[in-house]
Amino acid sequence: MDLVVIGEGGHGKVIRELIHSKRDYKIIAILDDKYDELTVTNDIYIGPISSAHDLMNRMNHLKFIIAIGNNEVRKLIVSKLGLSKENYISLIHDTAVISPSASIGDGTVVMAGTIVNAEAVIGDHVIINSGAIVEHDNQLGDYVHVAPKATLTGSVIAETGAMIGAGATIIPGKKVGEWAVIGAGATVISDVPSYRSAVGTPARLIAKAMFV
Repeated sequence: MDLVVIGEGGHGKVIRELIHSKRDYKIIAILDDKYDELTVTNDIYIGPISSAHDLMNRMNHLKFIIAIGNNEVRKLIVSKLGLSKENYISLIHDTAVISPSASIGDGTVVMAGTIVNAEAVIGDHVIINSGAIVEHDNQLGDYVHVAPKATLTGSVIAETGAMIGAGATIIPGKKVGEWAVIGAGATVISDVPSYRSAVGTPARLIAKAMFV
């Protein structure tokens, strides 16, 4: 399968390594807005993100993955490109443990050492990062990012765009609202409203999250 990776930052490096570990996947293009025009280097197309449609006109079998950790930027790129859901591929690392009853959305990435348990529902363009645990009956909206080693215990809801920091823990049945931010290492024992940030143990609200 021929893949186009959008984003060449740190998260992009991890995504490219994940793809290289898959025997049947091949990166044919890397798009990032640090490039001004579409060129070919070592048999790989390199160019700005707007080149996606040009590539699709040349090769209509392509699949895309947005390799950018920032939730807001991923959403913006999806909106600007206007591709159908079928144009995106979901990537799951071979060491991830995914329940057969879990649901994984389009364009979502599940990194090394993660666990996604029974009846979890994961939206589109979500990142479940290295070593994270998404327990049974969790619901993760589109563009959520669960950072490394974070633990979402049973029946947690993380709404669209929520950012769960590295090593954070959310106790059962709690909700993190849209575009909220949970700080690294926080312990969430109460619902967190949309567009707010929470840090500490137990987590306390400190500010409005910087998303639109």
